[in-house]
Amino acid sequence: MMPGTDLYELDINGATFVKACGGPCTEGCVTLSKIGPDAWALGDEKRPDIAPLRFTTEELHAAGIDPARFGLSV
Repeated sequence: MMPGTDLYELDINGATFVKACGGPCTEGCVTLSKIGPDAWALGDEKRPDIAPLRFTTEELHAAGIDPARFGLSV
């Protein structure tokens, strides 16, 4: 990610989200999409009306989230 880039200025229209949960989902799921070279959007299927949060790869790793675990390449 280029320094000074605002993740919320990245266009996520058309982004493909995958389920990013750790087990069987019965009530909905967290969703994850790569939206740039070092940028990710994290959504909540239980709240589709809420815009996804956005994170860098470093921030995801700091939170213990590995996109490769859900079939996404870093």
